[in-house]
Amino acid sequence: MTASIPARVSFWSGVAALGLVVLNQTTAANTDPSLERAAVLASFLAIALMLVGVLWTRAIPETAARVDLKGDQGLVIAQGLPDDLAEELGWGSQMLLTASAAAVVLVSWQGQCLLRRGLLTEGTFVPGDICQRAQSKGAAISLVDLRLYPGREEFASLLPGLPAVIVQPLGRDGLVVLGGWSPRCFSRSDLTWLDGWSLRIRAKLEALSSQTSGPGFGPEGESSGSEPDSPDC
Repeated sequence: MTASIPARVSFWSGVAALGLVVLNQTTAANTDPSLERAAVLASFLAIALMLVGVLWTRAIPETAARVDLKGDQGLVIAQGLPDDLAEELGWGSQMLLTASAAAVVLVSWQGQCLLRRGLLTEGTFVPGDICQRAQSKGAAISLVDLRLYPGREEFASLLPGLPAVIVQPLGRDGLVVLGGWSPRCFSRSDLTWLDGWSLRIRAKLEALSSQTSGPGFGPEGESSGSEPDSPDC
């Protein structure tokens, strides 16, 4: 863990002050009680500075290293989407990829992949127990370090080696899955932003579904960028 500059200054100032107090006491010609009391107080202050430096270092942990994920940058979006919905999905996913530590974004609705963007690989993502738990709870599940969670194989088909994942439900009919570049890479503001965006696209999707008997989208495959042949959800 790397200490910040203010933490280093505080710690080494305490060390220097404690050293000066000890040096002053060992070289003092007299043992005046008032001088001894002042030395004790100065020692406490020096130790307090050292503790502040140590605690400061622990309060600001070192950022986890970015994982070397394998995949090709691209975009896959379902055909037949209304223009306003396609624009919303495109804008929101681009913002997540550029303004947060997301490496891949997936949006699924009623079993159909509407959008997959970022690092793409071959294979089909099938929601498992973790995604179903998020939908049943109606709340996001943030897996800050996938190595620590059982069932992490559920996200191997999304992108192998993902270190962190957020599963944001769209009610009981859909999901937004966000994969990150490194462990603990998503902040509280990222979770808040994702929750707000999911409410927007959920409202659009529910309104669209109420006008049709089903999702009503054409086959997948309208894509741009460099991605694998026929990548699936």
